[in-house]
Amino acid sequence: MRIATWNVNSIRTRQQIVTDWLQQHQVDVLCLQETKVQDHQFPRSPFEDLGYNVYISGQKSYNGVAIFSLKPLIEVNCGFSPLVGDLAADFAQQKRVISGVADGVRIVNLYVPNGSAIGSDKYEYKLNWLKVLREYLQVLQSKPQEICVCGDFNIALEDKDIYTSKGRDKHIMSSPIEREALNQVLELGFQDAFRKFTPEEGYYSWWDYRAAGFTRNRGWRIDHHYLTKELYQQATKCWIDIEPRKLEKPSDHAPVILEF
Repeated sequence: MRIATWNVNSIRTRQQIVTDWLQQHQVDVLCLQETKVQDHQFPRSPFEDLGYNVYISGQKSYNGVAIFSLKPLIEVNCGFSPLVGDLAADFAQQKRVISGVADGVRIVNLYVPNGSAIGSDKYEYKLNWLKVLREYLQVLQSKPQEICVCGDFNIALEDKDIYTSKGRDKHIMSSPIEREALNQVLELGFQDAFRKFTPEEGYYSWWDYRAAGFTRNRGWRIDHHYLTKELYQQATKCWIDIEPRKLEKPSDHAPVILEF
């Protein structure tokens, strides 16, 4: 089974890039973030024509997540609220979570808040959001199922996940508090699939559009697949496909593909 995660930075803008990529790669499941479109305007047909079942949770201009699956998903839910109720009340407006079960594996697709700047209101929102994510995943773990949590985490967990460690303590997406918040989530029993196969530095999934970030390989690895124990053991490959980032008008992120 192959599961890919990809922040497409507007599905309507990257529609052709994504359909072309799917025709080349034929992944079983594709998890998208930053779709940036309301549900009734989502371009479903091009992906359904490729044989995918389309599950979406979107909003106008910002955020938005989707899952494309060759097989119908079961137990699909959007947001934190279906599992944690009122605990998620402050996070219901932004569409950042969608999940479903494929072949017995619970796939959780996330778009973690960026946080804007350390110490800002958005930074506090991000940290509180991660606390609710931990509660949400604990509820999921109460069921007899393996879990793949994937998406744009907007956190580089280690210094080697960034092209430079200079100033990382004071940079959004790599501050110690953000890293600790994510580590507390992972302590539930999740492991990084990419690092199972690629422990070396120099591999990134996001490059800033500015200052020739991609051509200079000034990247960050912030798009991840985190797996429960048995699924981690079953994983046979996980890699970043940088080819779409080379195209004209690409997303600033590259897809990350997991195989097990």
